[in-house]
Amino acid sequence: MPSRSARSTAPAPESFIPLHRDTFHILVSPADRYRHVSAVMQDVLQRTDGALRLSPSSLYASIRRLLESRLIEELAERPDPDHDDERRRYYRLTPLGRAVAIAEASRLQRLLADARATGLLPRRI
Repeated sequence: MPSRSARSTAPAPESFIPLHRDTFHILVSPADRYRHVSAVMQDVLQRTDGALRLSPSSLYASIRRLLESRLIEELAERPDPDHDDERRRYYRLTPLGRAVAIAEASRLQRLLADARATGLLPRRI
């Protein structure tokens, strides 16, 4: 268990909120498994039905920021080195990254509930 001082220096997940749309999608992508950059791009494209197409340059810049913020981390070893390109880097959510993604999803859920409560959106979609 981290010491009291270590816990107090960790940023609160809410301090990252609201997330940029692209950042949220990038964090959601490795939520269920580790992924490499092209797999993140494909996952986001598929989950958004093609509405969000991340360019490699913007994705790499986002990954760099997420690594610096300790929301994701690069895997130390390769999942299947015998069947993979050694240049690929794999990423996964950190516990902080998961907490931030959950906080943002909860925020978005509250916004939708507000829109439904006012009649802006139907109660069932």
